Amino acid sequence: MSVTLISELRAIVGEDGVLDMAGDIAGYRGDLAYPQGADVVCAVRPRTAGEVSAVVAACARAGIPIVPRGGGTGLAGGATPSQASIVVSFERMRRIRAIDPIGNTMTVEAGCTLGDAQRAARDAGRLLGLDHGGAGSSQIGGNLSTNAGGNNVLRYGMAREQVLGIEAVLADGTILDLLAPLRKNNAGYDLRHLLMGAEGTLGLITAATLRLQPLPVVRATACVGVAAVTDALSVLRRLREEFGEMISACELLPRAGLELVCRHVDGAREPFDPPAPWTLLLELDTAARAFDLPAALEASLAAMMEDGVVTGGALATSEAQRAAFWKLREGLPATLIAMPFCLKADTAVPVTAIPDFIVRAGAAVAAVDPGCTPMPFGHLGDGNIHFNVLAPQGAQTPDLMARLQRAIEDVSLELGGTVSAEHGIGRSRRDALLRMRGEATIGAMRRVKAALDPHGLFNPGKIFP
Repeated sequence: MSVTLISELRAIVGEDGVLDMAGDIAGYRGDLAYPQGADVVCAVRPRTAGEVSAVVAACARAGIPIVPRGGGTGLAGGATPSQASIVVSFERMRRIRAIDPIGNTMTVEAGCTLGDAQRAARDAGRLLGLDHGGAGSSQIGGNLSTNAGGNNVLRYGMAREQVLGIEAVLADGTILDLLAPLRKNNAGYDLRHLLMGAEGTLGLITAATLRLQPLPVVRATACVGVAAVTDALSVLRRLREEFGEMISACELLPRAGLELVCRHVDGAREPFDPPAPWTLLLELDTAARAFDLPAALEASLAAMMEDGVVTGGALATSEAQRAAFWKLREGLPATLIAMPFCLKADTAVPVTAIPDFIVRAGAAVAAVDPGCTPMPFGHLGDGNIHFNVLAPQGAQTPDLMARLQRAIEDVSLELGGTVSAEHGIGRSRRDALLRMRGEATIGAMRRVKAALDPHGLFNPGKIFP
């Protein structure tokens, strides 16, 4: 059956659109969380939504599951096959179909990388609000399927808040064309929001119409030190009162994390002296040319230093210095991802609960194994603190990782938080989802899944056990 199906798929996408040799499909077996999944029958690389539709219809007739794949940068196992499957890769669907600088929209295909979409928007004098460390390789389809977050959620929101329209293929091969670039559209159910964040379990996103923003022309970036996380929240509150929506990023780094980056990332160095227990990376920007934002931020931070809220800091005076500050922030998760048996948690709590969460999660980790080193960092402005943990040598086992994960998630849930803020559920957080959501919610999700994918062929084994 597989031989017949592969021949049919080649007839749809062309000889070079199907990979079935072991060496060719090795890179399609997993993501950053689960590099090796179940068998991949073949990897199919369509070029159009019509080809995706035909591929889905052929797999439905054969009863073969489909796993959609973007850039493979996921951290929850969403792109890792849980059973023998056809992998549909969108790497050849990279076109930017349209950019409208008057309506502030762009329409891009699912395989376009986030970085390419950002550059196209900038070339048109506009900004795509979504941004995160995987921009160079993650694809738009994957970003929307997982409802990615990142560094600018504080100002622009999650991935779904960048989307005006969606094009997608359903489990029977039907193409949904919902790409209209309308900000007001109350015509029935809003199916785009159902498909975004569904991790390819309800439909395959093939293109999207994204909202754009005015391109900032004035930017101010600073690294400042604070003695406690409560002080970090005070900084955020005061900046919001003074600058409103001009705050685009407010990132928290612990002393241990900053030291780790300076040891492992070439060119990374302390941003100011003397070092502080916690460092905040702040970025503000505006499209208003008349406003001297760097001077205003400098004055605000100076006042906070006089009040004892900020212990020290530095304001970027060049693009090179700004890049050096961001190298510290992006270097921490990159360094931790490269380390074996580093727990990569993805919780979020209400912003006011962040100090309590960090203290209680640290105590929970110590109760599991006092030799562990907590590395809480991330998006202070939206409550998404990644409570990563380095396990001690000799104790690095999957069982320990599972117990640490459970302990941190339990603290988050006790504080009204979530087990997955921006990485998705995938394979790694299925049981945690059951703890977080009640029977009524899970039952409703299952009924939606059964209605849109009655044979369970889209990304099986993800989200639900």
